[in-house]
Amino acid sequence: MKTKARILIVDDDPGIRDACFQVLSREGYEIELAGTAEEARKLISDFEFDVVLLDLKLPGVEGLELLKEIREEDPQAQVIVITAYGTVQVAVSAMKLGATDFLQKPFSPQELRLAVEKALEKRRLTLENLYLKRTLAEKEGTIEFIGQSPAIKRVLERAALAAQTDSTVLLTGESGTGKGLLARKIHEMSPRREGPFVAVDCGTLVPTLFESELFGHVKGAFTGATSHKIGKFELANNGTIFFDEIGNISPDIQAKLLKAVEEKEISPVGSHRLIRVDVRIIAATNKNLKEEVRKGNFREDLFFRLNVISIQLPPLRERREDIPLLAEYFLKRYARKHGKPVEALSPEVIEAFQSYTWPGNVRELENTIERLVVFARKDIITPEDLYFAGFESEKLEFKLEDDLPLEEVEKRYILKVLRSCGGNKTLAAKRLGIDRKTLREKLKRWGISK
Repeated sequence: MKTKARILIVDDDPGIRDACFQVLSREGYEIELAGTAEEARKLISDFEFDVVLLDLKLPGVEGLELLKEIREEDPQAQVIVITAYGTVQVAVSAMKLGATDFLQKPFSPQELRLAVEKALEKRRLTLENLYLKRTLAEKEGTIEFIGQSPAIKRVLERAALAAQTDSTVLLTGESGTGKGLLARKIHEMSPRREGPFVAVDCGTLVPTLFESELFGHVKGAFTGATSHKIGKFELANNGTIFFDEIGNISPDIQAKLLKAVEEKEISPVGSHRLIRVDVRIIAATNKNLKEEVRKGNFREDLFFRLNVISIQLPPLRERREDIPLLAEYFLKRYARKHGKPVEALSPEVIEAFQSYTWPGNVRELENTIERLVVFARKDIITPEDLYFAGFESEKLEFKLEDDLPLEEVEKRYILKVLRSCGGNKTLAAKRLGIDRKTLREKLKRWGISK
């Protein structure tokens, strides 16, 4: 459900305030009233208003000066100036200071409604433009969520059911499995699909600026804050905010994030003003958050808030039947991008891909395909292209060189097992059926230290 627009009416005439209140409250807006500049300043410092109706003739203060203060406090607030002393000069001055519209007393209820609707539409378009500017680069390069394996079908089925709710979703899985793509797909299948989808990369943001990135800041809040900034929570209002690698955020930010999730209100850095937000939260991590909670690295209460619906994405090695589909998609994508006449992957290449463990998952496959397209010398990618591009597949190596000496066969097999164990010598020795000392001696004889 969308948040109701909040409107502030500033006028020293109780009759005008009451009349505006009666008209606008019937439209479903939330209204606050101020009869003096001081009351207006207090409300604006504490709350965010979508629209401010401002009388230019207030006792003891110049209306245009208060307009300037409002715009400095909240540049996105839409201010409609109302006055009984309307002149062209006053209107021009008000517009130069950022007023959205100008109403001269007496005005009709219809004129008031239309002015407020126009101001709200302008605010919506302004925020939408900011959102598009910030996310255009993020959207470039995104791919479709591809797969026909039983594992992926189960994931998509769970995602479709989760999308129809507003519940928080926690996506887990290794790096490169497509958690960001699934988050966007959940948003696109949800009732919030017309709203923004805002991604927050918790792994790359500088911790000292993280709060500003999430909640925004006011001018002068800290060194370098030369202007107001809208945070990603506010940009995602009535849409979805996606926290990628949520396990990387610091404990103090975890506490502030928990407060925002529970209260659905945020405050920009350097301000006490409360901004209400209506967002659906999707988080992703490649860490075991339960273990992080046990270690004291992640707040248990935040974990429970995030882990309402949990979806585990399988690694690529557990959905090998999807590799040909993914490889074909990436091949067409990068052949078109780089202007190369590459049309297909040979059966041997596909077989080598399906025998590889892909520790980097889909992201590694994508990068490999792009590298192969760039280095391609023919219209079909062959095993020779794999060697030229630096791709290593144990299965491919054995198929190409059947007359290897026994010592070399043993070496390659042991290295294959060691790689599949992530370099863990104890686990590799156990799988090979030898003790760790024997494995260490063989590696030393071959001159391999890592």
